[in-house]
Amino acid sequence: MERDAPGSDVNDVKWLIAREIPHLRRYARALVRDSDAADDLVQDCLERAIRKRAQWRRHGSIRAWLFRMLYRTFLNARQRRSRERAQVRIEGSDDGFHERLRDPPRQEHYVEWQDMAAALDRLPDPQRAAVLLTALEGMSYDEVAGVLRVPVGTVRSRLSRARETLRAAQIRRTGPVTLRRVK
Repeated sequence: MERDAPGSDVNDVKWLIAREIPHLRRYARALVRDSDAADDLVQDCLERAIRKRAQWRRHGSIRAWLFRMLYRTFLNARQRRSRERAQVRIEGSDDGFHERLRDPPRQEHYVEWQDMAAALDRLPDPQRAAVLLTALEGMSYDEVAGVLRVPVGTVRSRLSRARETLRAAQIRRTGPVTLRRVK
């Protein structure tokens, strides 16, 4: 087992990683919309980051490296859950009973928030990731491009398509905006 001496490079990397935990948690909560699942996702990401800390290139942003790792961990977990759900459907043990028991909320603002969250959930993962990184984390297009490992033009394209999809969802929910003439 490796020992980390005070002031060592290893401790510096751990300190840099620890500074990003609140940002990672916020992004994970936006991705999975469940605080317990988000905490699990962040923990998986942090374990992986500590284990692979030697792979981080000192000249790059540790934030981008961690967010990229979190996003990849999210995608891998999502694929794993999808395979597990397919297996459950094959076995026939999940009939959606628990979903039918849930009572929908009646508070208007909560319902609006839920509608927007549902619209975000319907976005393809690459578009949703770009929206959340720019809107929630305040990252620049260049930073988002680094996290997602795509060109900046691709980030702009994903954001444009995502925004258009979200606008269309808002219009479907509330109807077209009409102005009336006031004298």
